[in-house]
Amino acid sequence: MKYLLLPEDKNRRLSFYLAMEEWVARHLDEPECFFMWQVKPTVIFGRNQVVENEVNVAYCEEKGIEMYRRKSGGGCVYADEGNVMLSYVCDGDNVGFTFNKFLNMVVLVLRKMGIDAATSDHNDVMIGDRKVSGTAFYHLPGRNIVHSTFLYDTNMENMLHSITPSREKLQRKGVESVRQRITLLKDYTNLGLEEVKALIRETLCVGERVLTEEDVKEIEELEKKNY
Repeated sequence: MKYLLLPEDKNRRLSFYLAMEEWVARHLDEPECFFMWQVKPTVIFGRNQVVENEVNVAYCEEKGIEMYRRKSGGGCVYADEGNVMLSYVCDGDNVGFTFNKFLNMVVLVLRKMGIDAATSDHNDVMIGDRKVSGTAFYHLPGRNIVHSTFLYDTNMENMLHSITPSREKLQRKGVESVRQRITLLKDYTNLGLEEVKALIRETLCVGERVLTEEDVKEIEELEKKNY
C-alpha cells in the first residue's frame, strides 16, 4: 500500500483532507493508499446528523473550534493536534470486508506497540473497555474511503464540551461516565507522537506517492465546491 504525501508540508483545514480523500478515490490510479493528517481544534459530524443536536455550537464559536460535515456516516468527533486522523482509500464494493480490514490494520499497529487492542461491535478500536479510535466509511462506485481518529492525546475539556451527548446517553451514563469511555494512547506507550506516526507508516505502507501541485489545486477546487 502506498503512502500519499503532499508536495509541501503546511497546516490545512479539515475540509481539505476530506476533499483529498474524495479526490484520491475518484482520480488516483492506486488500488490501495493511505495517509495521515492533523488539524487545529475541529468538530466533524456525520452526513445524517443535525448539527444543533450533536455540537455545542456556542462553545465551539467561543473557543474558535471549527465545525465540518463529512460525507461518511457515524457520530460526531472532536480532533486537534494531539489526535492523528487516518485515511484509507481502496478499490472494491464489499463494505464490510474493507471496514474489517482497516480496523484490523489499526489493531495491528497497536499490538506492534505492545498494546492489547481489539475491535468493538460499533466499529471502534478499544484498549480494554475504552475507545482509542473511532471509524467511519464512505463508499463510491468501485472505491471505498475509510477514515478514523487515532487518539494519542487531546484537550479533554474541548472534547467534552464541544460535542453534545444525547440526553438519553447523559441520563443513562452521566457526564463522568462519558469521559471514562475514552482513553489516550500516550498513557500506554513511551513513544512520542511523531514516533507513533512513523510506526503506523512503517507497519502499513510500502513506498510512497507524492501528489503534484496540480493535484493539490484540483483538491482545493473540490474542497470549495463540496466541503
